[in-house]
Amino acid sequence: MSTTGQRTTTDLVPLDERLLYLRVLRAVIAAATVLDAALLPQLLRRSFLTVALFALAYLAICLAAEAFWRLLNRRGLWLFGGLLMLDGVYLAWAMYLTGGSNGPLRYLVMVHLGAVTLLASYRTGVKLALWHSLLQLCVYYAERAGILNALAGGGASDEWYRIIAFIVALWTLTLTIASLAAVNERELRRRRFELEQLAQMGRGLEEAHDALAVGDVLLDTLAETFSFRRMALFEVIEDSPRLLTCRNLLDAVVSDFTLGPGSVLSTAAANRDTLLVSELDSSVDAWLTAIMPDARNVAVVPLAADAVVGVLVAETGRRPGSRIERRVVATTERFASHTALAMRNANLLERMQLMAVTDGLTQLANRRSFDRALDRELQRATRTDGRLSVVLIDIDHFKNLNDTHGHLVGDNVLRQIAAALRECGREYDTIARYGGEEFAAVLPGCSSALAVQVAERLRRAVEEGPTDVPVTASAGVATYPYDGVDVEGLLGAADRALYSAKRAGRNLVFSAEQARAVGVSS
Repeated sequence: MSTTGQRTTTDLVPLDERLLYLRVLRAVIAAATVLDAALLPQLLRRSFLTVALFALAYLAICLAAEAFWRLLNRRGLWLFGGLLMLDGVYLAWAMYLTGGSNGPLRYLVMVHLGAVTLLASYRTGVKLALWHSLLQLCVYYAERAGILNALAGGGASDEWYRIIAFIVALWTLTLTIASLAAVNERELRRRRFELEQLAQMGRGLEEAHDALAVGDVLLDTLAETFSFRRMALFEVIEDSPRLLTCRNLLDAVVSDFTLGPGSVLSTAAANRDTLLVSELDSSVDAWLTAIMPDARNVAVVPLAADAVVGVLVAETGRRPGSRIERRVVATTERFASHTALAMRNANLLERMQLMAVTDGLTQLANRRSFDRALDRELQRATRTDGRLSVVLIDIDHFKNLNDTHGHLVGDNVLRQIAAALRECGREYDTIARYGGEEFAAVLPGCSSALAVQVAERLRRAVEEGPTDVPVTASAGVATYPYDGVDVEGLLGAADRALYSAKRAGRNLVFSAEQARAVGVSS
């Protein structure tokens, strides 16, 4: 009987604590039986000594059964069912001994039912109510059959109606408590599930090292925890948001990505407070309405950690007039706050990683990043028998520029040159500051002839660029595998080509092949 109840509540209440309460309850039942026999001896069908011994025997059996269960290392859950059935037999027999349905011990049956329903589960309470009802009917029919002595006074029909009334009251109480216990049990399980989801999300956030991965962990957790139809996570950048990640949104072509006055995204970000919106306004949030059409019951939750790092938009999609449960909103806010911290840390890590591979003055890749890119692309070219070119660029007479105009002007010129070079590179090229006034480029898949064309374009970008002081540049080009088969060989060949360009008059591009042709020594 109690196996189901034990399984359903093991997660909610410690087992030892439930056992303690049941032990106290049985002691109270036994004591109440003895006290009733002492105070109302006229209702007894047996002697007071018999009732007292019966109560002591009941307690001894319960304690022995519990000790035996502990010896079984808590594996015999069937034993608890047997003890609850024993409780019912004892109460039915005690009622019979102390006045039957007219005696005060009938209230102990209801106390027992209520306690077991709350301590075990509502299912166990219903089963136990059925057991108590059957025992009451068994005692009644045993009296009618002469197996047990009937109490003097009162007719059989009166006793029958009293039994039926008692059973009705018993079931009314049981079903009422069972219904309330079922609600409480579902709420406890739901809260535990949400806490488990929060813990699982925390583990996922620890493994996420960028903002996109962090956002995916949040949306996946919310999708598993609640019934949100559609979700979107935005990074709000001034007045134009950027969609970081989403679930179940439409692909929509939108020309205007700006936020209008009163936009739910900007309002939630500015106020750092959750907004609950029944429906979106297309005149204010045109982009959001396009990707989330006909949205109903939308929660707009800011992700704040020192500053607002994002805004979550989640739609329940319920019928108009209904509201998002406050419990759902509160839990979503809790999830969002943890995600905000993780996203802030991910953004900081990304900035640090970017600083580690970026030149602070020109914002191009630094020498370390250039070396890594060259090594990576050289390995790829070796595996695929492809081509790879390297360009070294040196600003002509840059020392004179610094001496004449000062280092501040020189630094500004380097920034302007870097911006011009960045515009000329292909998406998969790596353009870096090689050191001082030198720049370098890694050109994957570039033959020698094509690399010379790219280098010439870079040279013209320096010459024609809008710099504070007009400057020119010389460049040297080397290509794998003709000019070198390793990093040192390629860079050495490109450096010799650069030196040839400078010797030839500067503001020129030389390939390693041209450098060999003019006989420049290493």
